Amino acid sequence: MHTYYSTRHAIHPDDSKAYDTAKLRKSYLVEKLFQEDTIQLTSTLYDRYIIGGVHPVDKALTLESFPTLRAEHFLERREIGIINVGVESKISVEGKSYSLAPKEALYIGKGVKDVIFHPSDSGETFFYFNSAPAHQVFPTNKVSLEQAETVELGAPENSNHRILRKMLVSPIIQTCQLQMGITELQTGSVWNTMPAHTHDRRMEAYFYFNLPEDQAVCHFMGEAEETRHIFVHNKQAVISPPWSIHSGAGTSSYSFIWGMAGENLDYGDMDKVAPKALR
Repeated sequence: MHTYYSTRHAIHPDDSKAYDTAKLRKSYLVEKLFQEDTIQLTSTLYDRYIIGGVHPVDKALTLESFPTLRAEHFLERREIGIINVGVESKISVEGKSYSLAPKEALYIGKGVKDVIFHPSDSGETFFYFNSAPAHQVFPTNKVSLEQAETVELGAPENSNHRILRKMLVSPIIQTCQLQMGITELQTGSVWNTMPAHTHDRRMEAYFYFNLPEDQAVCHFMGEAEETRHIFVHNKQAVISPPWSIHSGAGTSSYSFIWGMAGENLDYGDMDKVAPKALR
């Protein structure tokens, strides 16, 4: 067994208001996603979303089920989206090999039994993934940066000039409910996702990477009129409930992967909050 998992329960916003720093971090921050030759999973009760990190160094790692999943294999009733955040590396799906360059994505649909993550010669293989329940079978699909729907957002004068790449979204590929993409802050910009927003029909997770090891991102969460913050470091993730805003500002430029699941695949379905309305 090379799979390690923990569970995060859903939290009411009224409870979250009273949390101190330690409890906020324990409830919403996923710190240790990558450990050598293991698959690290955080299973949330927000839309049954799973956040995972895979770091094969000396051996290939098979995607396994775990006890609380109550499934014979991981994707028995699930879909998964995987994004490469390390060097070019390979994933085998039912015996077929897919080579993923940095920031390329792979979608694997419900029912696939055999998924294997292979190490690279450099030992710098890191795969980040999100998984959600699935009700329909869709085919395995690799998405390159060139295939992504790319949008330029923000402006240098607002310190939020960024490139957003929609990877695992319609109409790029078909999924049941999972959506994933990458946002890259441009040099001199530090603010992501402004104006902040919520989406009651979807939860979200943010994974921060390409952040210098001696720098940090201050991730803002909570209700718009009752915000809280968590300081996040490189290769860490934050769970964002449907009722929470999700935004951040870093001490340097960085990238992050956003992933969502819920009852709605309309990317634009969000309730924006003007900066002056935040409290």
